[in-house]
Amino acid sequence: MLNYPIKFEPILKEKIWGGNKLKEILQKKSNKNKLGESWEISGVRGNISVVANCFLKGRDLNDLLEEYKEKILGEKIFETFGAEFPLLIKFIDANTDLSVQLHPHDRIAKERHDSFGKTEMWYILQADEGAEINVGFKKSISKEEYLEHLNSGRITDLLNFEKVENGDSFFINTGKVHAIGAGVLLAEIQQTSDITYRIYDWDRVDDEGNPRELHTDLALDAIDFEKKEDFKRKYTRVDNHSTNIAACEYFTTNFLPVKGSISKNYSHLDSFVIYMCVGGEAEVAVGENSEKISMGETLLIPAETNEVQISAKAAELLEVFVV
Repeated sequence: MLNYPIKFEPILKEKIWGGNKLKEILQKKSNKNKLGESWEISGVRGNISVVANCFLKGRDLNDLLEEYKEKILGEKIFETFGAEFPLLIKFIDANTDLSVQLHPHDRIAKERHDSFGKTEMWYILQADEGAEINVGFKKSISKEEYLEHLNSGRITDLLNFEKVENGDSFFINTGKVHAIGAGVLLAEIQQTSDITYRIYDWDRVDDEGNPRELHTDLALDAIDFEKKEDFKRKYTRVDNHSTNIAACEYFTTNFLPVKGSISKNYSHLDSFVIYMCVGGEAEVAVGENSEKISMGETLLIPAETNEVQISAKAAELLEVFVV
């Protein structure tokens, strides 16, 4: 059996909007000056995670899935996805505003890019005073109104901005325009996809004076123009208890604060489990094997694991799986 909580080497990505919080707050080791993303568990082509611990150290995620199949993924997930990991797990630091963007749903992504769509959620680890995000439009609009504002440089007049604080969580359906604002450090859970349609980038240019590519035409039939109050998630915080934040066909995410020692039984669950540490530190044990996890670190618990022990003086975890 794969009786081990598996940790992967983070894949660190420099971004035009990145900063230093991944290094300073989450202790990621990098010489990059604008560190924007830490891909914690990835099966995206060209960005495959490599195991950092245990007897599997040095092997990549695809290699593991080819060998262990449903023992890692779960039987139903393996039947659906084969040897492809269905989720992409990240930490993101926005030192400046990210572009206003959206992601296509499964059908468009498959037809155009041979990819999955990109439903995602955010959990705010840290936010500077006054920090905001964009989620959706202020009101329902027509395609014509959208294009008029976009072409005249007034697209931000239509956008809905939300102040954010530590612990806030947001669910981003495909088609919903969104942007992480300056001063926000967050955890992101999403479908395995790197397909993004950028519609506005604050008139920003790169180091050579070139504007970044926009995807105006591609985005047009993928945008949801309706205003929907379905994005901010309310949840309770009960020590040693899993409370749901988000649930959809692609993933379920619970908030799990741990004080002392708890036992989690997953015998009923036909899925891997991911722990993202979003506060404090904990020790996660599977049988006789254990790994410490600190804020900014992530563990994968194989699907064949039934019992997990978690010990912490005080820790906050996101518990992620597929049902």
